[in-house]
Amino acid sequence: MIKPKPLHKGSTLAIVSPSWGGPYLFPHIYQKGLQNLKALGFNIIEYPSATMAATTLFQNPKLRSDDINSAFKNPDIDGIIATIGGSDSARILKDLDIEAIKKNPKFFMGFSDTTSITTTLNQAGLVTFNGPSVMAGFAQFHNFDNNYQSYIRNFLTGCSNTLELPTFSHYSHGYPDWANIENTGKRAIILQSRGPQVLQGNHTVTGRLFGGCMEVLEMLKGTDYWPSPDFWQNKVLFLETSEEKPSIDSIRYWLRNYGVMGVFDKLSALLIGRPRDYNEKEQIQLEKTIVSVVKEEFSNEQLAIIANLDFGHTDPQVILPLGIKCKVDISSGRLTLCESAFI
Repeated sequence: MIKPKPLHKGSTLAIVSPSWGGPYLFPHIYQKGLQNLKALGFNIIEYPSATMAATTLFQNPKLRSDDINSAFKNPDIDGIIATIGGSDSARILKDLDIEAIKKNPKFFMGFSDTTSITTTLNQAGLVTFNGPSVMAGFAQFHNFDNNYQSYIRNFLTGCSNTLELPTFSHYSHGYPDWANIENTGKRAIILQSRGPQVLQGNHTVTGRLFGGCMEVLEMLKGTDYWPSPDFWQNKVLFLETSEEKPSIDSIRYWLRNYGVMGVFDKLSALLIGRPRDYNEKEQIQLEKTIVSVVKEEFSNEQLAIIANLDFGHTDPQVILPLGIKCKVDISSGRLTLCESAFI
């Protein structure tokens, strides 16, 4: 895998909008995210797409890909972070300059709709990062507990002394209405977490991380940007759902498709992020559905499956580096990176 150089205090981050023009509509949320990134010690360069009107970005997808290409090629840029997700970043994939990006590997992070980009670049051989965006994660950074703040700070600056990913006792579903400026940087109601839920498996496994937002991955199935059958071998597939709260039946159908493709028989493990806006009863029903599909429909009783993990559309979320080997401890439900995500 092609790893990026580590970031450090004083590193310069490019800010781009690969999908939706959220900063144009909610500039106070966006500016709070930039403020918190600067407080972490990073310099910021805003690319044109970062603050363009949502309609302009939608009508001109190449503006978005041009910014990403430019940021990777720019020697003054150390890393790239998405402003927020959206719904149509798949439209820009054909215009990404993959060869130039591979020659200039850099830290690239986002989640949700940015999944189409992180997975495409990962299949090209780069380590990419599924994690907080400027508006969803960094804008609220000062309202997370000290443990999470320390984890993010140490991960981003390469100062972490451990590769074990933390778990958190509390979480929240999204944010109060961004249209109200008084909600800038705030989180939704804080809830008690049920912790990692081991659904299946009886031994520790390892494999390379790959995955992202389920709805976005569905848009890539059957395209040139979908992994080849051999790609799935020994992968640790991580999946999570968005604030649109897809039904349990929809998730069943999506998972069934992975089963039909033979993916479950090739994976080392299946990781499921805590589903956004699902209550505890719905979470448990979803977990039963996952086991039903994998174990009962496709007769796979060996695949390690852990659900309710701290990644995706609930906060706080850990950073998952695509392409990095990960150890999945079934006895504890803990995840440990087997190597640094950086050079």
